[in-house]
Amino acid sequence: MAAPEKISRRRLKAILSGSVGNLVEWYDWYVFSAFSLYFSGSFFPSGDATAQLLYTAGIFALGFLMRPIGGWMFGRIADKVGRKQSMTLSVLLMSLGSLLIALTPTYQTVGLVAPVMLLTARLLQGLSVGGEYGVSATYLSEMATPSRRGFYSSFLYLTLIGAQLLALGIQLVLQKWLLTEAQLLAWGWRIPFAVGAALSLVALFLRSNLDETAAFEAQAPETEDQRGSLRVLWQYPRAVATVVGLTMGGTLAFYTFTAYMLKFLVNTAHMSKATAANVSFLSLLVFAGLQPLFGSLADRVGRRGCQT
Repeated sequence: MAAPEKISRRRLKAILSGSVGNLVEWYDWYVFSAFSLYFSGSFFPSGDATAQLLYTAGIFALGFLMRPIGGWMFGRIADKVGRKQSMTLSVLLMSLGSLLIALTPTYQTVGLVAPVMLLTARLLQGLSVGGEYGVSATYLSEMATPSRRGFYSSFLYLTLIGAQLLALGIQLVLQKWLLTEAQLLAWGWRIPFAVGAALSLVALFLRSNLDETAAFEAQAPETEDQRGSLRVLWQYPRAVATVVGLTMGGTLAFYTFTAYMLKFLVNTAHMSKATAANVSFLSLLVFAGLQPLFGSLADRVGRRGCQT
């Protein structure tokens, strides 16, 4: 197979702007988990730290319930008014969620209003990130030439892992060089959420200058018979089952690797927290770097060849 053609300036802009927005969205999503040890006591009344963390984990989990709703909602927006508008709106919604967490008063100040505001912010973030992934994947694949779709799509996971590395990096900087433990517990945990809100504005600016995809501009208006995405999906049961199975397996493996590994290294392998953090950081760095390589490989040998 011939080598893929060079990336044009227009397509390079699409990769950068689409990927930066994806990185910011996932940073805002992951920073909640990274700093929950510090802010859980600010939103819940129990003096039991374990109970506070469980409440916070519950809110984290509820955010996941909004992701399929966000995927459906922003997918419909992308089909009706454009990929660019949908991606811009998702970043705006994420910035509102992060800003709300950064500014929410503590339980000691406003009582039950505090956890309600935290939950509201997290639901907004879940809605946003649920719509982000699918629409970004569509945008990058439509902006790519057929011979480069694997490479373009790889930037979704590259920036997703990059977001985790950014959240972990900010945590390490605050812990080691800028703030004391007491300051992080009192107010320092708000900093990464404020950073996320600010980064969202940068992503919002970049996405507002994106070009719309030719595929969307060329599509004809829906007829009555074409409406109803679920009705269309039922026409391809085998393909849907394959995608669902691959997604479920990949997601399980991904979150085991990225979320559970740190706990396993400390609790089971008995590594120090610092050593475990370094192992996690380096492994994620390697994982991120492999994404474009395997994306390019998929362009050369085919998608099925890379999956087998």
